[in-house]
Amino acid sequence: MNDDHFRSPLEAADDGFLAGRAADGDTAAFGVLVRRYASMMRAYARRLLAGSAEIDDVVQEAFITAWEQLPNLGDPRRVKSWLMRITSRKAIDRTRSARTYIDIADIDLPAPGRAAPPRQTEARETVAALSEALQQLPAAQRECWTLREIGGYSYEEIADELDLPASTVRGLLARARKDIIVRMEQWR
Repeated sequence: MNDDHFRSPLEAADDGFLAGRAADGDTAAFGVLVRRYASMMRAYARRLLAGSAEIDDVVQEAFITAWEQLPNLGDPRRVKSWLMRITSRKAIDRTRSARTYIDIADIDLPAPGRAAPPRQTEARETVAALSEALQQLPAAQRECWTLREIGGYSYEEIADELDLPASTVRGLLARARKDIIVRMEQWR
């Protein structure tokens, strides 16, 4: 039997409708948004945080903030990107407060297809070297690099997230990239 037959009308609703209902206090509509985006938010938080112990806490905090701020959401159709931005801010806040680093080795990278063992070993060593290079960057450079290269943020989005001028973000990224290139020279 088809699972769509058992779906509630809310499950089939678009994000704008659900966000509008949730903003009016509809917990069932908010629950659908939670089920729809929790795994995506977890995956994103995992990429931003070094330790996996705080990922669920960050996602939970993001949903609490979202519930409280939903009435202020300008365009309910953009709830997905809004939830991801909240998740990013919560993860960055955790990173700042803990003074931790993002370990590139913790990022799930796709395994090379049918690569010979020497190539696999070289790939692991390259990731380890990149991780070491990132650890040696100042925190602001590391945060900018992570948001840009892992999170896919634009310069303006990074500036908004870190509350910095866009020109400062460009400078931090340029210095981070230059430092990483120097440290990774042997891997070229």
